[in-house]
Amino acid sequence: MTTDSILILGGVGFIGRHFVHYVVQNNLAQYVCVVDKVLPQTAYLSEAHKASFEKVEFRQGNLIHPASVANCFTKADGTEFDYVFNFAAETKYSQVSEVYQERIVQLSANCAKEAAKRKVKVFTCMSTAEIYDNDQGASTETSKVKPWTTIAKYKHRAEEELGKIEGLNLVVLRPSLVYGTGALLGLTPRLIIGRVYKHLNEEMKLLWSKDLKLNTVHVDDVVRATWHAAKWYVDTGKKPEDDTPFFNLADKQDTDQETINKHLRDIFGIETGYHGTVVSSFAKLNLDSVTEDVNEKHLAPWAELLKKADIHTSPLSPYLDEELLYNNALSVDGSKIERETGFSYSVPKLTKERLVEIIDDYKARNFWPAED
Repeated sequence: MTTDSILILGGVGFIGRHFVHYVVQNNLAQYVCVVDKVLPQTAYLSEAHKASFEKVEFRQGNLIHPASVANCFTKADGTEFDYVFNFAAETKYSQVSEVYQERIVQLSANCAKEAAKRKVKVFTCMSTAEIYDNDQGASTETSKVKPWTTIAKYKHRAEEELGKIEGLNLVVLRPSLVYGTGALLGLTPRLIIGRVYKHLNEEMKLLWSKDLKLNTVHVDDVVRATWHAAKWYVDTGKKPEDDTPFFNLADKQDTDQETINKHLRDIFGIETGYHGTVVSSFAKLNLDSVTEDVNEKHLAPWAELLKKADIHTSPLSPYLDEELLYNNALSVDGSKIERETGFSYSVPKLTKERLVEIIDDYKARNFWPAED
């Protein structure tokens, strides 16, 4: 059944653009409006995503301003949107706290208040599974909260703020590490670094241990789950006064560092290993200098590879932020959404083929250097 109209906030970002494409390709809504501060023309969209954006209304807007939010929620014919999906948030690491407060917490609250005011049927918000305590087993939706990235800290604050808004029909999704074509973060820097080590003809050694959990979920399943959860909320007649549904998103594989390294070995023909307890303990105490050394090791060879391939512009970088090198496990139980809503994951595990898809997509757009 086609939903009348939907508003997608932050629709130009990685997950947002995949969601726009999913909605358009499956004809899920009669009217789709996408809002983002970034223009699609400057966002390195794939050809398939460009085609989908041509079939929706796009509005450029800065959602940290309540007046701008109100304008985004106003349709030309004066009627209201049925569903609102919020993917808008600051995603860059190492920003000052004021940036995250404004671009995650304040932005989310502004949009959610407007949705409540207009009695939107469902407001679906994208959070993160990095909010859970990393010292425990697979986190469920009721597990202890102890955010271990700054972004996660403010995502959780946003969740709390949204929970206080009266009359808001809210669904919150907490994905594990999201990967797929067009991703700049997540697993993509590891792929880039794997390519660098192939070029250097050296062993790629990682901090910590092979069994450090880095649970994953494919972007296709994230966007399918986003739509599915919203429809489930509306179709089951949930009300604002009901408990907010929180759903983790994670595939079946229980991915760890060795799962990923095995694929890197197969893809690039490189050796991989781990630095061991002594070096990792040193790194833990000197992470800022270690991060600097790591990035210095990778950035110059990557630039050399791009230059050699005559690639002048690429959004890709092997740069790793210090927060991404912490010894933090991302272990997530993503089964609740299946049990309670009937959702089913279409990509149950991370495969070599799915990682090669990311590389091939960037090669096709001349962002990734050909083989040596």
